[in-house]
Parts: sequence; structure tokens; C-alpha cells
Amino acid sequence: MASPPNFQPTAAELVILQQLWARGPLSVREIHEALDGDKPVVYTTVLKTMQIAFDRGLLTRESAGRKHVYTAAVEKHAIQENLLDGFLDRTFGGSTKGLVMRALGNGRASKQEIAELRTFLNQLDTEDDD
Repeated sequence: MASPPNFQPTAAELVILQQLWARGPLSVREIHEALDGDKPVVYTTVLKTMQIAFDRGLLTRESAGRKHVYTAAVEKHAIQENLLDGFLDRTFGGSTKGLVMRALGNGRASKQEIAELRTFLNQLDTEDDD
């Protein structure tokens, strides 16, 4: 799997990619059923979105009888990194500190999450000393 530099899927493509990353290869019907459970989604909209995502290189597909089975053609980590970098630049002027301070300041982080973040920051600090 690869990802073109600075490539950002649409919101609809990202929802489909999340299903494929979590569950592996799926047909359009399986994706539709998963998405339709959250809120009503038209089957042909899912089909068209997947066809466009395939054309853009986000998905691969194989024929399995009369249906196509799709697989993510891009890595989850690479897409997350591209999306986060863009968000960080647009919203926080590239400031990681600004993002983290805002995220922690909203009061949603649990004490356990904060402790895990402290451990992570200490590991980063230790790596910098090496």
C-alpha cells in the first residue's frame, strides 16, 4: 500500500476506507450495510463513491463472481498523517503545542489518557537525550 504525497480523501471516501481498514476486503453491499446501520445511505451513492475512490487510486478491486471486492490501496497511517498535517497547518499554524493544548483544554481527556501522554512525552524526552 502506498499514498501519494499530500493526498487527502473526501469525507465519504474516508468513511469507506475506515471500514476497509477495520474489516479488510469488502463488497459494495457489505460497505453499504455497515454504513446504512448508522444513518440511511443510498446504495448507488456508496457504489459511485467507491468507483471514484478506485479511479483515484484509493481502492483496489477484484471480481468475485458477479460482484467486486474492494481493498484499501492506501495505508491508514499515511492518510492520517496527511490529514493531520493539513489540519495542523490550516488550523494551528503548524503548532503541535497549540493542537495539544487545545485538545487537552477541552476537558475530554481522562486521567488515564493524561498519564499515558505523560509517559509518551517522557519517552520522547529520553529519546532526544540519546
